[in-house]
Amino acid sequence: LPPLAAALLGANQYEGWRHFYFVYVPFALLAAGGLHCLAAALSRRRLNPAGIYGLTGLALGLILLQMAQIHPLQHIYFNFLVDRTTPERLRTQYEMDRWLLARRSAVDHLRQSHPGEPLSLRADPWAMKILPPATRRQVQITSGGRNADYELTLPDPTRPDLAFNSRYGRFYNNTLVVLRPLDAARMTPAAIAAYREIYRQAVAGEPIIRADYNVYRPGQRLVFVKENCPRDGGDAWFDVKLFPNDPEIRRPDFRDGRSYTEFANNRVRLDNLCLAVIQLPDGATGDLILRQRKVGNYGPAGAPVWEELYSLSRPGLGELIADYRRKQPAAAGPAAFAVFIDREGGRHRLLYAKGNCAPSEYETPITLHLYPENLADLPFYLWNGGLDNRDFSLWAYGGRPGGNCIVVVPLPEYPIAEIRTGQAGSWEVNLYPPSEPDYLRATYAALSDRQPDVDAAFALYLQDNRLIYLRETCAADDTAADFFLHIVPADVADLPAGRQDAGFANMDFALARRGGSFDGKCMAVLFLPPYPIKAIRTGQHIPGLGEVWAAELTVER
Repeated sequence: LPPLAAALLGANQYEGWRHFYFVYVPFALLAAGGLHCLAAALSRRRLNPAGIYGLTGLALGLILLQMAQIHPLQHIYFNFLVDRTTPERLRTQYEMDRWLLARRSAVDHLRQSHPGEPLSLRADPWAMKILPPATRRQVQITSGGRNADYELTLPDPTRPDLAFNSRYGRFYNNTLVVLRPLDAARMTPAAIAAYREIYRQAVAGEPIIRADYNVYRPGQRLVFVKENCPRDGGDAWFDVKLFPNDPEIRRPDFRDGRSYTEFANNRVRLDNLCLAVIQLPDGATGDLILRQRKVGNYGPAGAPVWEELYSLSRPGLGELIADYRRKQPAAAGPAAFAVFIDREGGRHRLLYAKGNCAPSEYETPITLHLYPENLADLPFYLWNGGLDNRDFSLWAYGGRPGGNCIVVVPLPEYPIAEIRTGQAGSWEVNLYPPSEPDYLRATYAALSDRQPDVDAAFALYLQDNRLIYLRETCAADDTAADFFLHIVPADVADLPAGRQDAGFANMDFALARRGGSFDGKCMAVLFLPPYPIKAIRTGQHIPGLGEVWAAELTVER
């Protein structure tokens, strides 16, 4: 029942079936009991059950044989029904070598390929603690500060150089780890020729960035090149953050600490030439932050050698900063970031930018409060607060290229009524303007020749898919009570699944979050859902005391 319930309800299953380990023993008992009952049934019919036991033993024996064949990596076991002939399917659908145990087999392979020869290997030291003493004496593990003979890395389809330049063990035709030579002395002639061709194609054009390593962009490939590269200059690490317009490329939710897709590569050496290759997804558009770091400088606080912004579909950095600054609300003050909603491409994004951004400004967290049009779009435990709190650190969502702060945050897909964001004690902006007096005055002027659709404690108007509340003479008591707003759709299927039993969308609000006061008047403006609406019920209420007033509107749309 528990696995069936999870399947029917579409429950999130984190880390495979770890939440169902408790059913393993009952399933084993069920299988053993079924085998026993089947054998007993055959015996009652005077049939020999040996065939049933033989088939069972054969099935178990095949599994044991398969696991013995892939020892010491028998934890990477798949049953015979799984497609094991399509490497990328296994890699993308399953978390295979979770504990990185294949790294030991890879290092053993490297050691056997170079018997008695001292070697240096670029790898995470903590992942290499499983190596035996003899291997540690021959293979020196380093994470930074010196040139390495090989790099030990996980397979990555975005790094095309691995396709022609790798040594690895295969399991089910799928690469678990890669041993990648970093120096021409360790490379095959075919690998050297391929790198030379990448270099030739890259430098045929102009670099998009000139720095310690020049960066070229032939097609969707980024090539980092340094001529006359000193042999004792240490290693270099390159990473690229892609903030794509295409929501299929971007990570689905920025709550995991990132709003970007990241690509990284270490450099390789061809005599006096050093280069690194990063392949971007086909058709990718958006903004890139490119960075070169010394190897071993992994943390976000580590100072890069250089960091620059490049756009696949926008102007250069200077024009981008200027464009952001023109859209900056004047009320935010000089310390503020330029903040606006970017509607280019697919899912909407929230963009922050500031030229000549000090490190202290970059290190100060940003508050981000999203107020949805419909409370049902939030998890139920957030309904009381009425907002989606998504405070974040800038380094998790952007960078500081050239001393300018650039941050890109994808917005959720549900309709948003208001966005408040800022840095504590420095600045705050409200991106959606219903609470701005000028906006309220303009809305009021447009109602001057109209009769209200309902004349209650607040006059109610339906206009341009908006519901407008207006009280000509407004006192503090008139806005002290919260407002309730229930939208009854023509088709209940248009509601979120969690609201279909109730039969209406709940859009309760406080006046300060949807409007405000001006010239002695009070006004709130709410955008209605896009689906056909049958009726609206609204008013004010005080928790525990009941309704202050209520009204109903029949809507024909």
